[in-house]
Amino acid sequence: MTSTIRTNAWEELVTSALLGTDRRTPPADVLSPGKEAPVALLDAAALHTVRRRAGLRAAPARPLPEPAPHDDRRALPEPARRRLTQLLADRAAPTGSGGRRGTTPDLTELLPQWLATANEHGYRAPASALPALLDAARARTDLRPLALRFAGPRGLWLARLNADWKFALRGAPGGSALPAADDAEAVRRLWEEGLFAERVALLGAVRTHDPAAALALLSATWPTERAEDRLMFLDSLRTGLADADEPFLEQALSDRSRNVRATAAELLSALPHSALAARMAARATTCVGQDRTDGTARIAVEAPHECDAAMQRDGVVPTPPSGRGERSWWLGQLVEAAPLSTWPERLGGRTAEEIVALPVADGWGEELQAAWCRAAVRQRDPGWSRALLGAPAAPPSTGPATSSLAERAKLLATLPDGERAEWVAAFISAHGLSEAFQLLGVCAVPWAGALGRAVVDALDIARDGGSYPWSFSGVMGLAERCLDPAEAAHLELLTAIPDEAEGASPGAGGYWSEAFQRLVSTLRLRATMQTELAPGTPCAPGSPPGAE
Repeated sequence: MTSTIRTNAWEELVTSALLGTDRRTPPADVLSPGKEAPVALLDAAALHTVRRRAGLRAAPARPLPEPAPHDDRRALPEPARRRLTQLLADRAAPTGSGGRRGTTPDLTELLPQWLATANEHGYRAPASALPALLDAARARTDLRPLALRFAGPRGLWLARLNADWKFALRGAPGGSALPAADDAEAVRRLWEEGLFAERVALLGAVRTHDPAAALALLSATWPTERAEDRLMFLDSLRTGLADADEPFLEQALSDRSRNVRATAAELLSALPHSALAARMAARATTCVGQDRTDGTARIAVEAPHECDAAMQRDGVVPTPPSGRGERSWWLGQLVEAAPLSTWPERLGGRTAEEIVALPVADGWGEELQAAWCRAAVRQRDPGWSRALLGAPAAPPSTGPATSSLAERAKLLATLPDGERAEWVAAFISAHGLSEAFQLLGVCAVPWAGALGRAVVDALDIARDGGSYPWSFSGVMGLAERCLDPAEAAHLELLTAIPDEAEGASPGAGGYWSEAFQRLVSTLRLRATMQTELAPGTPCAPGSPPGAE
């Protein structure tokens, strides 16, 4: 009865509040005597609010989550733990709207490098740092693989408890504790019941241990997987791609998803001995050959006149992008997918350098050489990449194949680290920094000595010439992250404010001085970070290796 009276009284109070006490007087039995109606209404509402809340039944307690899994990686040294806290705190600090000035290192840009080094040394993330680490990974997709690997199984456990971190459940290898690759029952159970991220990581781990077992695992559930999951699983086969993958990939050419079919065709074309590569070579050689009609060696091209069903099954997309002709579009796909070993025999036993230098009849040269560039990248062929890049001192517009810096960067990525750095260093020495930014991005970090010196020399030349300093801020930022920290001592002379050259931008000297001071400070900080992360550095008190 009491419950009914209170419920009705509450409804009366709500109605009076909505309509106003002038239009609906609250019931007298719930109002305080001697007060005006509006005040009495508020008093009654406060009283009944407390009654309603006090009358609620307590909800049953939610079950406690399972304990966090054990992470047996080594504990982080105490100096490195403090540095991580600083890096994560700086990430959340507000930034100004103007251009970056001052001599203080940008800690945000050093976080990826710190995480990479910590992962290389096999450290685990401190439990107290996991929330900030997951927040950082949420804000920056480029940080996620490194951050989630460092967070480890505890990071994945924590991510399940917060919807803001659900990206971690879709993402990174190493995000969970995986069973031993030779534990068949545990592998099967996780493959059938695990989260998608766990299954991707499991497939990679099993593939590293036993490629045949990984393919058997994938084949067992392939027909029932979602199209987007099939595409991701197929993409994971890029690592360690081998001839043994061909039968599975050939079956995937008939997949109901167009994207899956295209990826399977791309992977097969990267296997030079596959049946698809042979089919593409046969098609491409009917389109490209030698021409000696006037006694001059050149390449003749006859682009395909149709894109039949067999070509489409092998990954040739029939409809070109807007602005592209059908025949040139089909030709480019055939040449791109054909093994590069096809062309020396087809074109008179010539080397890659000699083939690239041959003239091409009827204006097909640009299309043909662009396809060879894509083939060299897909097949990871350093010989053809060298031929297509040409000499670094040659002007890009007169190069043997492509003047596109984006394409050149992809070709460079197929070369060994040392050769890549030497090529880019020579390019910068010949052409300066204005066209080198994309090329620097594919060089191994820290930059080799010759490359680092070439970058610093070019920056020094730009400074002495009175160049507009802000146009080099991107390269300067890249140098802060990529120069060898040992170069800091050699850069001290550049931190002084130079004499202002005639025609120089006003204030340019001060900017250059700040930029070089920041560069030196950042390199020294990177050296300190490496020391803090070095194995053998003392851990926090009470945290021996293997314990939190």
